[in-house]
Amino acid sequence: MGTRVLRVERVDGVEDEELRRGLEAIRVEQELPDGFSADVQRAAEAAARAPRLPDLDRTDLELVTIDPPGARDLDQAMHLERDGDGYVVHYAIADVMAFLTPGDPVDLEARRRGESLYGADTKVPLHPPVLSEGAASLLPDQVTPAFVWTLALDAAGAVTSAEVVRARVRSRAQLDYAAVQQQLEGADPGSTPGLLRTVGELRLAQEAARGGISLPMPSQELERREDGWHLEFRQMLPVESWNAQVSLMTGFAAAEMMIGARVGVLRTLPPAPEEAVRRLRRTARALGVDWPADLPHPDLIRTLDPARPDHAALVVAATSLLRGAGYAVMDGALPEQTEHAALASPYAHVTAPLRRLVDRFGLEVCAALTAGTAVPDWVREALPQLPELMADSGRRAGAYERSVLDLVEALALEGRVGAEFAGVVLEAEKDGRKGTVMLRDPAVEAPLRAAEGSTLPVGEEVTATLTEADPVTRRVRFSC
Repeated sequence: MGTRVLRVERVDGVEDEELRRGLEAIRVEQELPDGFSADVQRAAEAAARAPRLPDLDRTDLELVTIDPPGARDLDQAMHLERDGDGYVVHYAIADVMAFLTPGDPVDLEARRRGESLYGADTKVPLHPPVLSEGAASLLPDQVTPAFVWTLALDAAGAVTSAEVVRARVRSRAQLDYAAVQQQLEGADPGSTPGLLRTVGELRLAQEAARGGISLPMPSQELERREDGWHLEFRQMLPVESWNAQVSLMTGFAAAEMMIGARVGVLRTLPPAPEEAVRRLRRTARALGVDWPADLPHPDLIRTLDPARPDHAALVVAATSLLRGAGYAVMDGALPEQTEHAALASPYAHVTAPLRRLVDRFGLEVCAALTAGTAVPDWVREALPQLPELMADSGRRAGAYERSVLDLVEALALEGRVGAEFAGVVLEAEKDGRKGTVMLRDPAVEAPLRAAEGSTLPVGEEVTATLTEADPVTRRVRFSC
């Protein structure tokens, strides 16, 4: 379903040995690294002590970070202000290469890993924590090297100019989504949180106007209580969507710079095949969701409420339209595919270099283009390798996330075999005998088999009987 276990809540003194053992088994099975080698760790510690701080000082910017509670690998910090009837967004992004040298032990290890892996409060980080959660992170009250984007917006939220420079910055505060959302009612409309809502809503309108898609996918949260594990869906807060729009806006600006210079790396997605759209229309009919014939699928998706079972099922089905994402590099000529079809715009990953390798290369390209200097040779030499490298890391991340979700769902249901649960059938195979059910309590999506002689009613509420829940094999099965 594309959901992710964001956070694990625990009761003090309650052991979670099963979760720990399960996560360790996944790490071993998937041959994931356990920490960093001694030479990588030594190199990271030395780098943390001696960053190359830029001459430009932008510690005057009253930047804040907005992330999930407890996050330490803080890639982005922002400051928003009004400019006449428009706006200026200052967006600082962590500068990993201020600590590294191309080809050094930390750089080579990051190229092997590709991206950080997350799940159930565990992490297989891209960089040693002494950098990613320490010296290179935009933590409050420390002077940190960063790429500082300055994006000017008009009154409608359209970007009128963009540039990025290297500078020293100092974040003022580490905020979390829930706290910012709660404070918005009394927030100064000219403050960064207040303007984030304004700019975020303008950017969402821009997204709708160009035909972009943002799937309202719920996430999962695992809680350890005295009576066992509990798993719940959590809907995205509005501030998370506004925050994401600032990141997307920066990625659009980066892509425009790279395309103009014909050098860099883009995140691409081909248009959804017509057959996939027709299949989604059939699914909507089966679910009883009204879809006017003249309404494009992005506009329909914007109307969906994942709190409704029929809409949640259609959100899941809509992920089939977003398959085939990849990276396209250019160095002198444009690639055949430059657009990210779901975003309805060219786009580049440049806002998460602590957690995703490819971002550091896009940032270096854009900083050189803004400065009017040559793109570094080490960047140009690496560009052809990035699509395959990131595809490999993406497959590892997907496999890890799926395994972690299977584990926590089995933990949440362990000991309840034979119990009945209310759920909705999300999808079924061609013969209608096997498919997928989504429960609301607990928040589980799992395989479902129909009784002998019957088929699964896609989109309808069913009573599903739990037939298997094994944390060791990470298998959960239902029948109805």
